[in-house]
Amino acid sequence: MSWSNKFSVGVKTLDDQHRNIIESLNELHAAAMKGQMKEVAGSLLAKLISYAREHFSAEERLMESAKFPGLAEHRAKHQELAGKAGVFISRHEKGDATVYIELLHFVRDWQTKHMQNEDQEYARWFSAHGVH
Repeated sequence: MSWSNKFSVGVKTLDDQHRNIIESLNELHAAAMKGQMKEVAGSLLAKLISYAREHFSAEERLMESAKFPGLAEHRAKHQELAGKAGVFISRHEKGDATVYIELLHFVRDWQTKHMQNEDQEYARWFSAHGVH
């Protein structure tokens, strides 16, 4: 996956965070392609979760300050994503080797559904309300 303007929400800080998340997803994919998921998944998952938490928090703070009407729904989506990520981490820690393919599908869906679609809802609001 590579950065594209279709991921941009028009706020540099958030766009930079999206780039970091995409880079982590690419690292995860590269490890899978090299058959190294078991060895590197833990550290990559931790890095990805850390980026995601930081990003979700930053998004939600901006949504609050801009009075974005969809904040509660978007926050719930963040909590759902974080919960699913936690399940993947738990499965990895228990040695479940089947988790890796599911994880790659999950992060791909996260990228396309959340970043490309759901985040664009607040991007339009931010743009209309002068948040850059």
